[in-house]
Amino acid sequence: MAIILSGKELSDRLTAEQTERVKELKAQGIHPGLAVVLVGEDPASQIYVRNKGIACETIGIHSETIRLPGDIGQEKLEETIQKLNEDRKISGILVQLPLPRNLDEDAALATVLPEKDVDGFHLTNAGKLFSGRETVIPCTPKGILYMLKEAGIPLVGKEAVVVGRSNIVGKPAAMLLLKEHCTVTICHSRTKNLAEHTRRADILVAAIGKPRFITADMVKPGAAVMDVGINRVDGKVVGDVDYEPVAQVAGYITPVPGGIGKMTISMLMENTLEAACRQGR
Repeated sequence: MAIILSGKELSDRLTAEQTERVKELKAQGIHPGLAVVLVGEDPASQIYVRNKGIACETIGIHSETIRLPGDIGQEKLEETIQKLNEDRKISGILVQLPLPRNLDEDAALATVLPEKDVDGFHLTNAGKLFSGRETVIPCTPKGILYMLKEAGIPLVGKEAVVVGRSNIVGKPAAMLLLKEHCTVTICHSRTKNLAEHTRRADILVAAIGKPRFITADMVKPGAAVMDVGINRVDGKVVGDVDYEPVAQVAGYITPVPGGIGKMTISMLMENTLEAACRQGR
């Protein structure tokens, strides 16, 4: 039976540490602040944004949620972001994705100053990650790596397979694992014989958005299975991994909920504090 990697336990510990860090930063005259730009009425986005606000309040940092109508134009959206770039109370800016289809996500993300980009999605920060330089790391991949390291799971020389190639999770997770000297394979919807790849993985990252897609016969015995998926099935939240059967095969596994999702918000807080320190205010 797999060892459960609890994101809740780790995030609770990080929250306590971050609360103390915020007190120390404020004593030094540094006051971190996070602004979240929410466009439209997407229910999942509403929940995520509310949780981010609660996390800010818990550790004691300033937060603002800028709610914009779904039919807002691109120019108005970018003007809103630009005002936040100039706001000295705001250390970090997060544009909640997905944006409505009438808006250009890439252009909106490019408007955020790289030093205030706490999601790591700006092309400057993504390019630094690709080239192995120090930069802002996207929150979910950062959480994955943090959990692996905290569990003491060896990375050097290990086979890592990432199922999913999104710019938000799949690609940056692959880059982070490569930097840790893993041998990395990225699989996606056009990959042939997917199970042949996943069965080789010492570390398997599932980030495809398909409920219970990774089954027990696709997992190498003893592997660390990191489930990024958040799917709703019959009113229940489930991951991309068929949890119970896979837990019988894997060496380590993250639950859904209570796994990587918790770490994503903790890493967002971490990125916000780091941004405030870089800006010195």
